[in-house]
Amino acid sequence: MAEAGIIVKDLKFNWPNGDTAIASCSLEVPRGEFWMLLGTNGSGKSTLLRLLAGLLAPTSGEIQVLHPVGFVFQNPDHQLVMPTVGADVAFGLVEEKLPIATVKARVKEALGAVNLGAFQLRPIYALSGGQKQRVAIAGAIARHCEVLLLDEPTALLDPDSQLDLVASVRTLVKSRGITALWVTHRLDELNYCDGAFLLEKGQLVDSGEPQRLKQRLMEHR
Repeated sequence: MAEAGIIVKDLKFNWPNGDTAIASCSLEVPRGEFWMLLGTNGSGKSTLLRLLAGLLAPTSGEIQVLHPVGFVFQNPDHQLVMPTVGADVAFGLVEEKLPIATVKARVKEALGAVNLGAFQLRPIYALSGGQKQRVAIAGAIARHCEVLLLDEPTALLDPDSQLDLVASVRTLVKSRGITALWVTHRLDELNYCDGAFLLEKGQLVDSGEPQRLKQRLMEHR
């Protein structure tokens, strides 16, 4: 198997009240591949993604993720904090204390990568939902992330924008060798990934070839 960008071994996570969100999970995402995480509401998908991002600490088990990690929320309004597109992408680079020229170059490169090169001065409020998601992704690209985690990024988009975004992300991660894990419950999005995982009640119950998992889920609907 190719070198992994994400490795999870015997992962368990309980909420403070004792409820189990992740019962037992082991998985690997090969480096540079685009995988999807499937499951019904309450299956633990978003919780697993937050564990991988370090936003939650596991109860037990092991997580190995290449750094830096980029995280894209379901609702981009929860992570876009600056008034303009360019300023928001640059904001994520503050901690790196880079020279101004380097920041400008990275912002320009990242926005170009998501086809928003002409939007640097555009106010965030004037963007569509799909454009906001692209800005959130650009923020991760600007930080030169090795791993990109996306929590149902198409949930708030119209059908055409959904497939446009997933196709763009596939092209982006493939061209840059980024390891990506994309949470979804939309079966048509499986046409764009290298592999998929299926979670049920906090347990990994299947993984592998996307079309096989798609067929399995269609038969159960």
